[in-house]
Amino acid sequence: MQSSEQELTKLAVQLGQCMTAKSMTLAAAESCTGGWLAKIITDIPGSSAWFSCSVVSYSNEAKQSLLGVSEDALETFGAVSAETVREMSEGLFLRTQASVAVSISGIAGPDGGSEDKPVGLVWLSWGKHDESLFAESFNFEGGREQVRLASVKQALTCLLDLLACD
Repeated sequence: MQSSEQELTKLAVQLGQCMTAKSMTLAAAESCTGGWLAKIITDIPGSSAWFSCSVVSYSNEAKQSLLGVSEDALETFGAVSAETVREMSEGLFLRTQASVAVSISGIAGPDGGSEDKPVGLVWLSWGKHDESLFAESFNFEGGREQVRLASVKQALTCLLDLLACD
Protein backbone atom coordinates (compact mmCIF):
# COMPACT_ATOMS: atom_id res chain seq x y z
CA MET A 1 0.00 0.00 0.00
CA GLN A 2 1.39 3.40 -0.94
CA SER A 3 1.88 6.00 1.78
CA SER A 4 -0.84 8.24 0.33
CA GLU A 5 -3.38 5.42 0.47
CA GLN A 6 -2.22 4.60 4.02
CA GLU A 7 -2.88 8.22 4.94
CA LEU A 8 -6.42 8.01 3.51
CA THR A 9 -7.04 4.78 5.39
CA LYS A 10 -5.83 6.35 8.64
CA LEU A 11 -8.22 9.29 8.17
CA ALA A 12 -11.11 6.95 7.31
CA VAL A 13 -10.46 4.82 10.40
CA GLN A 14 -10.49 8.00 12.52
CA LEU A 15 -13.74 9.06 10.91
CA GLY A 16 -15.28 5.65 11.51
CA GLN A 17 -14.33 5.72 15.17
CA CYS A 18 -15.84 9.18 15.53
CA MET A 19 -19.03 8.31 13.63
CA THR A 20 -19.46 5.17 15.73
CA ALA A 21 -18.88 7.04 18.99
CA LYS A 22 -21.51 9.61 17.97
CA SER A 23 -23.95 6.97 16.58
CA MET A 24 -23.96 8.72 13.21
CA THR A 25 -24.06 7.44 9.64
CA LEU A 26 -22.51 8.82 6.47
CA ALA A 27 -23.71 8.98 2.88
CA ALA A 28 -21.57 10.25 0.01
CA ALA A 29 -22.13 11.50 -3.52
CA GLU A 30 -19.05 11.25 -5.70
CA SER A 31 -18.40 12.54 -9.18
CA CYS A 32 -14.71 13.06 -10.05
CA THR A 33 -13.56 10.60 -7.37
CA GLY A 34 -15.58 7.79 -8.97
CA GLY A 35 -16.20 5.89 -5.74
CA TRP A 36 -12.69 6.23 -4.30
CA LEU A 37 -14.04 7.66 -1.03
CA ALA A 38 -16.42 4.69 -0.72
CA LYS A 39 -13.59 2.26 -1.48
CA ILE A 40 -11.34 3.70 1.24
CA ILE A 41 -14.19 3.56 3.75
CA THR A 42 -15.44 0.09 2.84
CA ASP A 43 -11.90 -1.33 3.00
CA ILE A 44 -12.29 -0.88 6.78
CA PRO A 45 -13.83 -3.92 8.49
CA GLY A 46 -17.05 -2.93 10.25
CA SER A 47 -17.62 0.24 8.23
CA SER A 48 -21.16 -0.92 7.47
CA ALA A 49 -22.03 0.17 11.01
CA TRP A 50 -21.54 3.83 10.07
CA PHE A 51 -21.34 4.07 6.26
CA SER A 52 -24.66 4.00 4.43
CA CYS A 53 -23.82 4.45 0.75
CA SER A 54 -22.04 6.34 -1.97
CA VAL A 55 -23.76 7.42 -5.15
CA VAL A 56 -21.31 7.73 -8.03
CA SER A 57 -23.04 10.39 -10.09
CA TYR A 58 -20.50 11.04 -12.80
CA SER A 59 -22.84 12.43 -15.46
CA ASN A 60 -25.23 15.35 -15.14
CA GLU A 61 -28.10 12.96 -15.88
CA ALA A 62 -27.08 10.80 -12.91
CA LYS A 63 -26.82 13.86 -10.67
CA GLN A 64 -30.39 14.74 -11.64
CA SER A 65 -32.00 11.28 -11.58
CA LEU A 66 -30.18 9.80 -8.58
CA LEU A 67 -29.74 12.87 -6.38
CA GLY A 68 -32.35 15.35 -7.56
CA VAL A 69 -29.91 18.03 -8.68
CA SER A 70 -31.91 20.62 -10.60
CA GLU A 71 -31.40 21.21 -14.29
CA ASP A 72 -31.26 24.92 -13.45
CA ALA A 73 -28.27 24.47 -11.11
CA LEU A 74 -26.42 22.42 -13.71
CA GLU A 75 -27.17 24.84 -16.58
CA THR A 76 -26.57 28.03 -14.60
CA PHE A 77 -23.61 27.06 -12.43
CA GLY A 78 -22.31 23.81 -13.90
CA ALA A 79 -21.59 20.42 -12.38
CA VAL A 80 -18.51 21.79 -10.62
CA SER A 81 -20.07 24.43 -8.39
CA ALA A 82 -21.20 25.17 -4.86
CA GLU A 83 -24.84 25.01 -5.92
CA THR A 84 -24.50 21.56 -7.47
CA VAL A 85 -22.59 19.93 -4.60
CA ARG A 86 -25.04 21.41 -2.09
CA GLU A 87 -27.93 19.93 -4.08
CA MET A 88 -26.09 16.61 -4.23
CA SER A 89 -25.82 16.57 -0.42
CA GLU A 90 -29.44 17.65 -0.01
CA GLY A 91 -30.41 14.80 -2.32
CA LEU A 92 -28.56 12.35 -0.11
CA PHE A 93 -30.45 13.55 2.95
CA LEU A 94 -33.78 13.18 1.13
CA ARG A 95 -32.95 9.68 -0.13
CA THR A 96 -31.14 8.11 2.84
CA GLN A 97 -31.34 8.01 6.61
CA ALA A 98 -27.76 9.32 6.89
CA SER A 99 -27.01 11.85 9.59
CA VAL A 100 -23.97 13.22 7.71
CA ALA A 101 -23.43 13.77 3.98
CA VAL A 102 -20.49 14.68 1.77
CA SER A 103 -20.46 15.43 -1.95
CA ILE A 104 -17.57 15.83 -4.37
CA SER A 105 -17.53 17.25 -7.91
CA GLY A 106 -14.48 18.45 -9.76
CA ILE A 107 -12.28 18.55 -12.83
CA ALA A 108 -9.58 15.92 -12.41
CA GLY A 109 -8.16 16.34 -15.90
CA PRO A 110 -6.23 16.08 -17.97
CA ASP A 111 -8.98 17.65 -20.12
CA GLY A 112 -12.16 19.50 -19.27
CA GLY A 113 -10.74 22.59 -17.66
CA SER A 114 -11.39 26.19 -18.66
CA GLU A 115 -10.16 29.62 -17.62
CA ASP A 116 -13.00 29.91 -15.10
CA LYS A 117 -12.81 26.29 -13.97
CA PRO A 118 -9.28 24.93 -14.39
CA VAL A 119 -8.18 21.32 -14.06
CA GLY A 120 -7.74 20.66 -10.36
CA LEU A 121 -10.82 22.64 -9.27
CA VAL A 122 -12.94 20.57 -6.91
CA TRP A 123 -16.05 21.58 -4.99
CA LEU A 124 -17.00 19.76 -1.78
CA SER A 125 -20.18 19.97 0.24
CA TRP A 126 -20.57 18.43 3.69
CA GLY A 127 -22.84 18.77 6.65
CA LYS A 128 -25.14 17.21 9.20
CA HIS A 129 -28.80 16.44 8.52
CA ASP A 130 -31.08 19.38 9.39
CA GLU A 131 -28.10 21.66 9.92
CA SER A 132 -26.06 23.93 7.69
CA LEU A 133 -24.39 22.49 4.63
CA PHE A 134 -20.93 23.78 3.90
CA ALA A 135 -19.50 24.14 0.40
CA GLU A 136 -15.96 25.09 -0.48
CA SER A 137 -13.77 24.99 -3.55
CA PHE A 138 -10.25 23.62 -3.62
CA ASN A 139 -7.58 23.84 -6.30
CA PHE A 140 -5.40 20.75 -6.31
CA GLU A 141 -2.13 20.38 -8.20
CA GLY A 142 -0.94 17.38 -10.16
CA GLY A 143 -2.35 14.87 -12.58
CA ARG A 144 -5.69 13.11 -12.55
CA GLU A 145 -4.81 10.63 -9.80
CA GLN A 146 -3.29 13.31 -7.56
CA VAL A 147 -6.38 15.53 -7.90
CA ARG A 148 -8.67 12.63 -7.06
CA LEU A 149 -6.52 11.52 -4.12
CA ALA A 150 -6.40 15.08 -2.76
CA SER A 151 -10.19 15.32 -3.13
CA VAL A 152 -10.77 12.18 -1.06
CA LYS A 153 -8.29 13.35 1.57
CA GLN A 154 -9.96 16.76 1.77
CA ALA A 155 -13.43 15.21 2.06
CA LEU A 156 -12.28 13.03 4.98
CA THR A 157 -10.59 16.03 6.62
CA CYS A 158 -13.70 18.19 6.26
CA LEU A 159 -15.84 15.46 7.84
CA LEU A 160 -13.41 15.03 10.74
CA ASP A 161 -13.45 18.80 11.31
CA LEU A 162 -17.26 18.93 11.09
CA LEU A 163 -17.62 16.27 13.75
CA ALA A 164 -14.81 17.70 15.88
CA CYS A 165 -12.97 14.39 15.83
CA ASP A 166 -9.44 14.11 17.14
